[in-house]
Order: sequence, then C-alpha cells, then structure tokens
Amino acid sequence: MSPSAYEPARVLARRIRDRESTAVGILDAHLERIKTHAALNAVVSLDVDLAYEAALSADRALSRGETPGPLHGVPLTLKDCHDAAGLRTTVGTPVLDRIPEADGTVAARLRAAGAVIIGHTNVPPFLGAYRSENAIFGRTANPWDTARTPGGSSGGAAAALAAGLTPVEVGSDLAGSIRLPSHCCGVYGLKTTEHRVASTGYFNAAHEVNPVRVLSALGPMARDLDDLELVLRLISGPDGADFDVPPVPLPERRPFRLQDLRLATALELPWASVDESLREQVSRVAAACADAGAAVEPRLPDLDWVEQGVFLELMQAVTSALTPGSQRRTLDWYLETLHRRDAFAGAWEQFFTRHDALLLPPSSTAATAHDAEDVSSPGAMLVFANLAGLPALTVPAGFDPDGLPVGVQLVGPRWSEIRLIEIAAALEEAGVLPGFTRPPGY
Repeated sequence: MSPSAYEPARVLARRIRDRESTAVGILDAHLERIKTHAALNAVVSLDVDLAYEAALSADRALSRGETPGPLHGVPLTLKDCHDAAGLRTTVGTPVLDRIPEADGTVAARLRAAGAVIIGHTNVPPFLGAYRSENAIFGRTANPWDTARTPGGSSGGAAAALAAGLTPVEVGSDLAGSIRLPSHCCGVYGLKTTEHRVASTGYFNAAHEVNPVRVLSALGPMARDLDDLELVLRLISGPDGADFDVPPVPLPERRPFRLQDLRLATALELPWASVDESLREQVSRVAAACADAGAAVEPRLPDLDWVEQGVFLELMQAVTSALTPGSQRRTLDWYLETLHRRDAFAGAWEQFFTRHDALLLPPSSTAATAHDAEDVSSPGAMLVFANLAGLPALTVPAGFDPDGLPVGVQLVGPRWSEIRLIEIAAALEEAGVLPGFTRPPGY
C-alpha cells in the first residue's frame, strides 16, 4: 500500500506545501491504486494526461514561490455528474455523454483551491438508482464485499473513498444519493441544505434546462470530518449563476459538549422496515448520548406522513424535462405542490426549535447484493430530508453481523451543517462513533 493512500486531503496538501512530497509523486501513488483496484470499477473517465499536466503545474507553482491553496496538488475524483473541462462527463447515459469545455462551479472551486481532478466516479443512468452501474461503464463493486453494491447514485465516489483511490469527493443527493452509499461503504457523506451549493455545471442537459432545480443538493464525501468540512467550505455559496443560492455564511466550527445536546431519535420512519443491526447502532449511540448528559427523546415531528408523497410527484415533474413526450404539469399544479411542500418543511422547522438534531438509520439494510430485488426501500429513510430541504450527515457507526459497515444519520434544521459536524465530532471524541475503518485488503 502506498503510504499516502489513506492520508487526508489536508495532510497531502501539507506534504506538498512543505516539500515532503510532490504533487506528481502523490498523483503517481493514487493512479497506481486505481490501476491495482480497477476491478472495483469505481473510477471511470480517467484522464491521466490532464492530471499530470495539473500536478506538474502545481509543483512548478511552489517552485516559483506562489501561495498554495488548501488543496494544492491534491489528486481527487468527482462524481460523474459534475462538468470538468476536458474530462468526459456522462451522468451514466449516452444522452448526456460529452466532454465539457468549461468547469462547473464545484470543479472550478476545487481547482481554484489547488486540486488536481483525475477522473470521474461511476453512477447509474441519470443518477436514478440506488446502485451504480450503467451501459457505458458497467457495474461498481463495494470494496467491503465485491458481491454487493456500494449503493447509488454516488456509489462510485463512496467505493473510491473506501478503497483509498481518492481522498475526498463531491456527491449529489436527490433521494439519499450521498447518504446511502456513504453508509454502504463506511465513509462520511453530507447532504447539504438545499441551495447551499450552486448547481451550475451539475447534471447538464443538452437543452440547458436545469431538471433538478428543487429537492437535490450537492455535498462533500470524505474519510474524516475535517476533510468533509474543508470541502464543504470550498464549494458552498453563491456563484453568480445559480440564483437560487443565498449568501448564508458557514459559522466557525466550535467544540460541542454532549451534555448540551438536545437529540431526537427514531429507529424507523412510517412505511420503513429497518434491520435490527441498524436499529441497534442508533439505540447504542442514543444511549451513550444520554449517559453523557444529553437530553435524548424518541420523537418525530407531528406531521401528515402521507404528504411525503409530494416528493415523488415533484421528482417526476422536475425530471420529466429529460424525457421527450412526457407529461407536462401546469403552473397551477406546480404552485399548489410547492405549497404542500412548504407545509411539510414547516413542520420540520418547528420540530427543530426543540431539538438540535434527529438521529436515525440512513437505510433499511446494510449494502445489498448487486441483483437484490428490492432496491427502492432505502428511500423511505432518506427522502424526507430532500422534501424538507434539510442537511443530513451519514457517519460510520460500526458493522453488522456480516462485517459490513453500518452508519447513522444525523439530520438538522436548514443551514446547520457545521452543527451536525460538531455533534459527530463530539461523538467520535467520546468514543461513541469509531471513525473510518479501511476495508480488509485495501
């Protein structure tokens, strides 16, 4: 194993900045790991020439005495839904397969911080499944058990993180697509507040209509909380093109005492059946918080859960822009549906006046077999946060009886990403949550 394979992005950047390593040397190490673990099929659309050109430029910039950015020379991948200039981008389908001429906002901001983008990670077609496989690149395997899926749609990203092929990633989450793969692969994934991160250059369609203007959110994925926060800060905020993004600042991160925590918990949600191994992890974490002095209460908001069906109605409507001949809704219908969504989101806002966060499972099971029949059930534990626009963080929590990783999900009020990171950090400092564990053989 390369000594840099599992080092955090910020450590790699420091090594390059302090001349302990070169950007080219660290790129070499990551490309070798991608080659060694090619059977995972996590990294696709790799462009070695572009990557070496960027790494050489990073090393030369240091030699000229230029001030390095926080990711200077660090190689990383991006989910195959973010435009990156010169890099094949497909969103998992021939319909959107092309080579962008310009970076999207996420890629541009990471490059501005010094990152070296080396390739894309695999996704399902149109990001529309809880597996990561498509007719262009094939199927991605889970490094914990290659007979199982890493989840979707950010499954290639989560598998690459767990296998040490990239130090950080940026996923997208329309129905749990960051949180589920992070849980399946034992890494960290943060669905941000809706419109925290600009969507310019994400899921670009040939007709240039943004089909995921509501419900979806972009967010960082990593192997520790500090890297997660670093990438969050780099990619957040208005970009002058996506005018849905307000200038809401991220507060400074501070130490958080578990005895100050007001935690709501739920072992499952209506119409969801959750395996006992996932329920046990939530119960264990909740009990440890109570033992530490936190106010812990089994509680969900008082709302009509039938209204969660608004999510499917809205998702079908907004994504129909990609389907020629599909049903077009009226403006009256859209405004009425948004009104119903507001009521659902408002119930959550009231709920979080009494609680700092909700702790619950991020799925119904651990990673499933590639060809498992029921691949829609994870959504029952996930889509409420998309419908309400809430931030939600998946954190590694342990393992199920088969040795597969199990996470827990922390959900908070809008714009509370840093508070969720603070809570997770306090749980790790107290030994309640274990942090990232490398899969055997990697």
